[in-house]
Amino acid sequence: MEIQLWRELLDPYQLAVDEMVVKFNHVITEHRTRGLYSPIESVEGRLKSIVSILDKMKRKEISMNDIEEKIEDIAGIRLNCQFVEDIDRVVQMIKERTDMVVKCEKDYINHMKASGYRSYHIIVDYTVNTIKGPKTLSAEIQIRTMAMNFWATIEHSLQYKYKEHIPDYVQQKLIDASRAIIDIDQAMSDVRDEIMDAQNSHQKKENLVKDILNNIQNLYKVANKREVTKIQDEFYKVYVTDDMMQLQHFASQLDIISEGYQTQSLT
Repeated sequence: MEIQLWRELLDPYQLAVDEMVVKFNHVITEHRTRGLYSPIESVEGRLKSIVSILDKMKRKEISMNDIEEKIEDIAGIRLNCQFVEDIDRVVQMIKERTDMVVKCEKDYINHMKASGYRSYHIIVDYTVNTIKGPKTLSAEIQIRTMAMNFWATIEHSLQYKYKEHIPDYVQQKLIDASRAIIDIDQAMSDVRDEIMDAQNSHQKKENLVKDILNNIQNLYKVANKREVTKIQDEFYKVYVTDDMMQLQHFASQLDIISEGYQTQSLT
């Protein structure tokens, strides 16, 4: 296949990757701006390289005409979670979306591969709009914990080095490491509530501080600068106390002051 034809083939898949990364990152942002725990910790996207596509075609005896039908992971999205429990929630979120349709699922969490690999795979149909019109294509979404992702990244690198023929002693080390990852994920699950409480508290404080600073910034446009500077100094004094109750009280008082100036500007 000519280079130009490869580009025409892959461009819609790159578009799908770009769009889906933005959408899943928005899921994270939407949760956090509302002070909610996000089951998705981070998002990664990748377009399968031409070399990887050719290798897969050779391994599975796929013809050029069957690439799009038989290779379903040209567009790949990885959703990393903090806890194993988050994976089921993310799977359900994907199933409830209207912009992608689940074609099939592979549960390597509860049915670990012999190599030690663990992840949850979903193949979806996703439609992109190109200059030639709408195009529906397949994309693979991998959902795993950060610990699982660490293991999978190392194993993937070794597969490239050994061309899928990893020496037995190395493979055994990987299996041992995979079992350790299971223990790590279980240990994190055991303290999940405490971790979530700590993270939610931090996120709420961050959102509150952001609102306060935006309010102060807006006051510079309508209030006396000396008065705003005084308010800003008071904010710093409250902030260093590390007392959330005081910070919330300060925010409420600042809202009242801001509303007062808004009323004055309208009249």
